[in-house]
Amino acid sequence: MSIRIKLLLSYTGMLVISLLMIVLTASLFTIASTGDVHSFRDFYKVHYQINPLTEQGESIFLDLKYLAKNDPDELQNKALLRDYDFKLRAEKSGLYVRHESDQIYESLTFNQPELKQALPPYDLGNSKIRSTFNIGARFYAYAKFDFMFKDGTKGGVFVIRERSPFAEVVRNLLPILSIMLVGVLVIANILLYRWLTRSVIKPLHLLRDSAERIKDGNLQFELDLHSKDEMGQLSGAFESMRQRLQESVQLQLQYEENRKELISNISHDLRTPITNIKGYIEGIRDGVADTPEKMEKYVNIIYAKAVDMDKLVDELFLYSKLDLNQVPFTFEPVNIVRFLDDCIEELRYDLEDQGVGITWNQHEAGEVLVIADLEKLKRTVLNIIGNSLKYMDKPQKEIRVSLMPTADTVTVEITDNGRGIPQDALPHIFERFYRAESSRNSATGGSGLGLAIASQIIEGHDGSIWSASQEGEGTSIFFTLKRLMNEGGMEQDDTNSNH
Repeated sequence: MSIRIKLLLSYTGMLVISLLMIVLTASLFTIASTGDVHSFRDFYKVHYQINPLTEQGESIFLDLKYLAKNDPDELQNKALLRDYDFKLRAEKSGLYVRHESDQIYESLTFNQPELKQALPPYDLGNSKIRSTFNIGARFYAYAKFDFMFKDGTKGGVFVIRERSPFAEVVRNLLPILSIMLVGVLVIANILLYRWLTRSVIKPLHLLRDSAERIKDGNLQFELDLHSKDEMGQLSGAFESMRQRLQESVQLQLQYEENRKELISNISHDLRTPITNIKGYIEGIRDGVADTPEKMEKYVNIIYAKAVDMDKLVDELFLYSKLDLNQVPFTFEPVNIVRFLDDCIEELRYDLEDQGVGITWNQHEAGEVLVIADLEKLKRTVLNIIGNSLKYMDKPQKEIRVSLMPTADTVTVEITDNGRGIPQDALPHIFERFYRAESSRNSATGGSGLGLAIASQIIEGHDGSIWSASQEGEGTSIFFTLKRLMNEGGMEQDDTNSNH
């Protein structure tokens, strides 16, 4: 439920509750007064039957009643009746006196031809001297007293006042209803304030406290609000921001740890050849290389170490640019079969000189087109095969290259029969500077960047790379590339892109 709806409901609820309480209060007051729940609509009649006249009108009625009891014939004195009627007019009342079925006096206040017929019949016992009657839509309350004139005829005196059905009741009940209304409004406001506080103010305080904790650098908490209104959406966005910040901080810490590790690895990998170079240069300077043969050996070793350092720097530079997405990729349709043929033929003679046999298991003849950057894909294959060469320990060294096309991708597998990789080290071999051999011997382990560079290149092709190994039997490296295939043959799109 939105906050706007909550506010609308709160204001509407306050109004409805107030009106209901007014009606309920009036009903309860009516029931308490009349004792009958069904007489609610006649409550005003009951009220005016009990109190038909004003205080002054009641006093005049009592005077007339006294005359009717003690000197009834005096009520035929029209001058006296006009005097009493004049006093009643000030109270918005009037006088009516009858003798048997005739009218002795009728106040000009009424101006009702039907008044005579609306009056009650004689009741000499005066069991009901106050009541009400209606003439059309007009409502009257009266006090009457029936008596006997001295000649034995019947007479009656009426003090009549036209009343509004509800005005007097409201006037009498207004203080009570006002007090109750104020009480209801206070209670309703308290309840609505508590409701809004729990649904709006409390989440805002929670958000403020969370912001303070983030400002203090504390991200190890969870903002859990299940509301579906605007506050819930705000809290969800805030929690998402906290999670992103926490991930960013953790990533920054990881980057810092990687930076330290990178500096340590570079320092170690550079220190070894530099130390060797310094040692051989000192040997030359001290005259240890005292023959042309020794001098040539020392110079060749120094040159080889310098080449290794240059290669390490180049690989580190390439990896850094790949990691920062600063190396452009030029994609084009490549026949992967012909590409692997060329790579294998180029490597075959060098591998045979090292006593390594290479076999090419082509599962499908003809063209198998993929989208690839030719130069970087070649770097990937060379890095994988170069990594395999460093860990071969069998008398008969072998490398097998296989191609496995599917409808959407092409998988290349490069397998060696080296000593294999321990299972706990297998998930880390594509990390930079990682070597399964903890001694970091550059003579056998290389720079530790070859497979990391291969992984970055394959990821730049939107492919995937993984490995499988069995200790003592060998290791297989797999990578996939997107295949170009349609009904007419080759489909060339995305041929030039930057990574």
